[in-house]
Amino acid sequence: MRQFVLTPAAGKRLIAKALVAHPAIQTALKSGTVAIIAGTTNGYVAEEILASIGQSEGFSRRRFFRGIILPPGHPTTEIGMLPDQSGFPGDAVIVNGVCQKGKTIFDVVDVLLEGDVILKGANALDLVRRQAAIFIGHPKAGTIGAALQAVVGRRVRLILPVGLEKRVPGDMNELAVRLNAPWAKGPRLLPVPGEVFTEIDAIKLLTGAEAELVAAGGVGGAEGSIWLAVSGSEEQIGAAEKLLKVVAEEPGFEL
Repeated sequence: MRQFVLTPAAGKRLIAKALVAHPAIQTALKSGTVAIIAGTTNGYVAEEILASIGQSEGFSRRRFFRGIILPPGHPTTEIGMLPDQSGFPGDAVIVNGVCQKGKTIFDVVDVLLEGDVILKGANALDLVRRQAAIFIGHPKAGTIGAALQAVVGRRVRLILPVGLEKRVPGDMNELAVRLNAPWAKGPRLLPVPGEVFTEIDAIKLLTGAEAELVAAGGVGGAEGSIWLAVSGSEEQIGAAEKLLKVVAEEPGFEL
């Protein structure tokens, strides 16, 4: 067993690299649609997937989000639901291996079919139950509200890339009942059915090694970091060490 430290940014990069190799995404890239809904983690995902199909030119993570959480004292940044002068480029929608520039989930949700894939980030993670939930600020539930029409209505696959820094205790459904009550203030919370994909899943997919969260935290740039204990064969641990070295120096997210 070996132990490794990952910053949140390194975790995002690790998740993104692994999702390129996800079988469902590989299949949909060849024949189908992959809709990567804008978000900070999904910015890394889009970057890696677009690079894998040779279409990363012109893509930037800098405005690939609709809303973000900033430190206390700063408002959550909200921009329009569609591309506009704020610089929002749209979601990353890839149809039959070709990126449809400027398109959003709202443009394609009605034509998505079984075998297609939607990727949507999350704000809360219950690691024990492998359940994720999303903050809702939009009165019609925003992009996840649109996506669930296809996920539940037409069996479109929903993958939820989410870093372990977003883990919370407790049952998501019970949390949602309290946060969504008429007298509550702040964002609402929506637990969603989908495939949770964390740094642990990324290591397993790319190396075959097993990883578990054993500690967390840090200072001086390591705030929000996680400690992972990785076990497996000598070959698997070696592959994991090589992989984690590649992502370890990922710089922090910058606006």
